[in-house]
Amino acid sequence: MVSLVGLVMLCISYQPDEKTCMQFAAKLMYFLLSTMGLITCVLAVAFAAHHYLQITQFTCDTILNTCQCKLDTSDPLSRTFIYQDVSDCTSVTSAFNLYLLLQMVLNLIAAIVCLVVCFVMWKHRYQVFYVGTRLYSLTSTEIQQQKV
Repeated sequence: MVSLVGLVMLCISYQPDEKTCMQFAAKLMYFLLSTMGLITCVLAVAFAAHHYLQITQFTCDTILNTCQCKLDTSDPLSRTFIYQDVSDCTSVTSAFNLYLLLQMVLNLIAAIVCLVVCFVMWKHRYQVFYVGTRLYSLTSTEIQQQKV
């Protein structure tokens, strides 16, 4: 959704100081969607990390064609995860570990992209980007022209 709004922003002709209502609405929507994307991606990383830690602590046993995994084998009330039609428990747990690690990395990359988008939008609106260094002092007329 964020990328579609970004493409719409590219199609709108740029007006300085956001003089068009459409441009302002697109920028606001882009910023809000990027912020929501950032929050969602961070939460997805946290939940995937939590599940990854749980899966690494599983104790699994193969019984017939099922794989039964428990978090705590000493606790009789511990939650049991049953995977049916599995010949080897290590293939299931290693596949889940790989899947969760991949999910964490991809969501972390998406969160960083959303953070950079929010940062650039915030900097563009409320602060000035300095492109280079000035090697000479300003005269009074140049200072007045910059304030305008």
